[in-house]
Amino acid sequence: MNLTRRTVLLLVMVIFGFSLIEWAHADTAAPEKDAAGFDMKQVDRGRYLSMVSGCNDCHTPGYLLSEGKVAENLWLTGDRFGWRGPWGTTYAANLRLFGNSMTEATWVATARALKTRPPMPWFNLNKMHAEDLKAIYQFIRYLGPGGEAAPAYVPPDQEPKTPYALFPSPPKGDRK
Repeated sequence: MNLTRRTVLLLVMVIFGFSLIEWAHADTAAPEKDAAGFDMKQVDRGRYLSMVSGCNDCHTPGYLLSEGKVAENLWLTGDRFGWRGPWGTTYAANLRLFGNSMTEATWVATARALKTRPPMPWFNLNKMHAEDLKAIYQFIRYLGPGGEAAPAYVPPDQEPKTPYALFPSPPKGDRK
């Protein structure tokens, strides 16, 4: 069989072309799913975001003071530690109970519209990209419901029954 240079070059180009097509479609393949059907890439991104966005700092008991050394099965279960200031005493919600009671679309809409008392930085949550909010939602769903509901809000004129951090009132001139 006599192959010319042109034929060999053509064969190499065809093989290279098919390789490029295969490589290009590698990222568009179906996402890796675990046994329960979770997209593990989304779950891992949600895990990462819950760490670096500070969600665990308040919404996971003991996370902040232990430098993040809390078992994942306790993540985002809320806390009985209160945050007291001129607004009263607030508690970090159990996001696993909260998030497991809604759809992904409802989670994103709620995060975009949320306005709540300090110290929750709701104004930052409102600005998160939808893809990031969806990843956090998928991580919460992956963890499943866990823990108990956080204590209810305590008005400023009542003493909380749980431990709390006291925020001082800002100087009157600093308020807008």
